[in-house]
Parts: sequence; structure tokens; C-alpha cells
Amino acid sequence: MRVLVDGVGGAELVDSLVDGLTTSRRVMRISADDFLRPAGERFEAGREDPQSFRERWVDTRALRREVLDAAASGAVLPALWDAAVDRSARAARVHVDSRSVVIVDGRFLLGLGLPAEVVVHVALSPAALLRRGVPAWQLPAFATYDEQVQPGDRCDVLVRAEDPQRPAVLHRYGRMPRREAPGVSEA
Repeated sequence: MRVLVDGVGGAELVDSLVDGLTTSRRVMRISADDFLRPAGERFEAGREDPQSFRERWVDTRALRREVLDAAASGAVLPALWDAAVDRSARAARVHVDSRSVVIVDGRFLLGLGLPAEVVVHVALSPAALLRRGVPAWQLPAFATYDEQVQPGDRCDVLVRAEDPQRPAVLHRYGRMPRREAPGVSEA
């Protein structure tokens, strides 16, 4: 099973999911931040370009190929790129089986057309994003994402996390299993 946890604060939510799942299933946790493009590509339009931040920072093809599609073959790559040193993470593939749950957390995942059986969106207001340490220059990226992609309407589970200690599940759909991200047809 492939689960996408979209939004800032998704990593904390994944922590609680992993705790609940590890008793019955093997959980493979992946961060989209470990699939960033090299700095030369990420910062081509500048280090603080909101549109580039939203649309070009994550290597979507690699994330799909090495994790989400690879889960069916039984081995996923947990990390591709180490952004801190701007070079390959040199990670070894990790075995997964049919009972495994592969959870990918990151920003703007619903807009990338990634395949998953379950999609969770963590919704935050601009003020909550700032409280979570999101730089002000990134706020336009989140605003256009919310406006254009409408992740709250396209996810299976919507979590409002204004207070990280008390996240609220606003709605949950029973549309499982699903092969592709909402609004994306299979090719």
C-alpha cells in the first residue's frame, strides 16, 4: 500500500501513523525531501522563487520510479539526493513485500500526479505555516497550490493541523484502493 502525506507537518503525522502500523505491517517511510533535484536545478530561477519551489524542487520522476512504482517490484530506494551536501545519498534499496506500507511525506504531493492508494493532506493557514517555520517567501507557493490544486477536495483524509498537538480530521473518503492520484488518469 502506498500512502502520500501531503503538507507541512506531514512528518509528525507520519510518526503517529508509523507507531500504529508497525504492530501489524512493515512500514517504509520516505521523505520527498530526500528526492530533491540538485541545487543547480532547484535554484535555476533563484533561491527564493516560489513557483520553482513548488513545481521543480522535487524530482517527481525519480520519486515515482524509485519508490512508488518500485514498491510493486519489492525494493524501494529510501533516498536519492542529499541536499545538504548536494550529491547522491548513496542509499541501498530496501526490501518491501505485499504487506508493507510505503509512506511518502512532503509538500505539494497532490499536484505531482503520484500514484497512491491513500492520500492525506495536512492543511495549515498562512499564519500556522509561519509558526511552523516556513519562510515568508514560500507562502505564495502554498497559496497558489491551495487555489489551483485544491488538495482539501482531492485527498482521502483531510487533517487541519493549526495546533500540532491537536490535529483534527475534517473528512475521510472511502475511495480505496485507488491507482493514481486524484484527477490523474492512468496511462
